[in-house]
Amino acid sequence: MATIEDFQKLDIRVGRVLSCDAFPEAHKPAYKLMIDFGAKIGTKRSSVQITENYRMEDLVGSLVLGVVNFPPRQIGTFLSEVLTLGVPDAQGRVILIRPTGDVPIGGRLY
Repeated sequence: MATIEDFQKLDIRVGRVLSCDAFPEAHKPAYKLMIDFGAKIGTKRSSVQITENYRMEDLVGSLVLGVVNFPPRQIGTFLSEVLTLGVPDAQGRVILIRPTGDVPIGGRLY
């Protein structure tokens, strides 16, 4: 069993997608996101396999949740700095976890 202390080690923040680009070099269809997590965290990059449910132009300006304190991970030619969070739909395609209202970027999940 995980403890509340284990959960508190994760730094999950709200960010706003600044840009979304195709990632044709990825093994599975993916996008490259630039996400602004506010003054404390800054702008971070994330590789996301969400092409089946999201168009690039619809992601720009949207809010997402991401784990900002994992070590960077090399995804092919791209260094992903943040784990953008999602859950599978009935077909196993990723649905992003997002705030239902307009909240300040950088806010921490608790």
